[in-house]
Amino acid sequence: MVTSESYAPNLYADPVAASHRRRKGISRQLFRSTVVSAEVVADFLTCAAAILTTYFLQLHIGAHVQCPMQKVAAVSIVHGLFAVLLLQSDGAYSGSSGLLRIRETERALRTSIQSLLLLLLMSFLLKLNFPRTAVLMGLGVTPLLLIMQKQMFSSMIRRLHAKGCGVERVVICGAGEAGKRLTSTLLYSPRLGLRPVAVVGDNSVPADECMFELGYRRCQSVPVQCGPVTSVLLKSLRCNLLIVAMPDASFEKLTEVMRIADQAGAPVAFLPGLATPERHWAGSIDVDGLLLASTIEPSITWHYALAKRVVDIALSSLLLLLLSPLLCLIGFLIRLGSDGPALFVQKRVGHNGEIFDIYKFRSMHMSALRYNISPTESSDPRITRLGRFLRRTSLDELPQLINVFLGNMSLVGPRPEMPFIVECYSVQQRRRLQVIPGLTGLWQLSADRAFPIHENIEYDLYYIKNRTFFMDVAILFHTLCFAIGGV
Repeated sequence: MVTSESYAPNLYADPVAASHRRRKGISRQLFRSTVVSAEVVADFLTCAAAILTTYFLQLHIGAHVQCPMQKVAAVSIVHGLFAVLLLQSDGAYSGSSGLLRIRETERALRTSIQSLLLLLLMSFLLKLNFPRTAVLMGLGVTPLLLIMQKQMFSSMIRRLHAKGCGVERVVICGAGEAGKRLTSTLLYSPRLGLRPVAVVGDNSVPADECMFELGYRRCQSVPVQCGPVTSVLLKSLRCNLLIVAMPDASFEKLTEVMRIADQAGAPVAFLPGLATPERHWAGSIDVDGLLLASTIEPSITWHYALAKRVVDIALSSLLLLLLSPLLCLIGFLIRLGSDGPALFVQKRVGHNGEIFDIYKFRSMHMSALRYNISPTESSDPRITRLGRFLRRTSLDELPQLINVFLGNMSLVGPRPEMPFIVECYSVQQRRRLQVIPGLTGLWQLSADRAFPIHENIEYDLYYIKNRTFFMDVAILFHTLCFAIGGV
């Protein structure tokens, strides 16, 4: 064997540690997804209830235009749907809210009026004969109910955050104007789940200083501590995210802050335009329109993860069943053509650096080393005659459907590599280990598939940052076309 199958336990410590740090982010992401879903339902019910309320109000003020309750209910549902769609298109569920909640109130007023105007237009075009008095009364009732509901919803989120649900502790480095704006915006954006717990200033900051929100009542504040930022300080504050708000900081200062944050195990976010150290940023954080470059890895939503796993189980089990005659035939031909078992089992590095057994049809002679650089030419003497055909048609990969069914792999994702290759990974290349490896992916469909996977990291990084359920479906569709076309 070129490489021993006994691996050092700390070989993959970096990706595993990064995974543990991200679990808090995933928890916050789950909380945010739940909050957004609850808010959508609340907005829908509020706007639907507004139409029901105005309909019964117009009956009590002497109007005699009555409609069947089925029609009233249908119009209420349509109004609720209009309002939710308009709020969604206006970014109401993106996570942040404007300073002093002015933007939230303005959005509620505008979308309420827009949805009611659409309702009037629909009623006129479809000749629904719905009382226009009720719709006109809705111009006042709907915004009022929606604003009240938003206020109660925000209060509920604050109570949940106060109990530690879905919140991360943020330390802001910089007590200047940029730090004040960030602190105030985070205090007024509870849906972000980023709670500022301290602002670290320079040595000139007075003792026991507090930074208040930029609001009317100034009832919320964050303590300001004297600098400099140290890993001990960040750990004592249980910092989950360090935001650097020092527009005039030098490159050397920013590099030092990043080093300290890494020691404390905290991701870092920077104001736009700063001369940050040369590195690839994993993602960004939108704080009331201010886009911060961040080292926080993008996390997936629970419904995407659930849908992906359900599809993996369903398709892998179905394909294993349908292709079982072909699998048996290939196995028989491999045993007939050369000595050794039909299946080839090899250690690969998977999600968060975990080692798993990958299954393939054996395409090389038994004398070939188990762990070595894979052949790039079909004329490689290690490959058997049948193996050339299997590798050219990718039929040797079919047993990996077992890995997909077991959960070691997914249908779509970065290809898993051998441990001795991962040992030499750079920090950037180790980001491939953040997701479950797959049977197919962007790299396999590219013109660069003839070159080593880790030398074309941009394909995997693009997938990690932009992956969605429909992107996975598109990759599977193109893989099918690729297999049929044989190009």
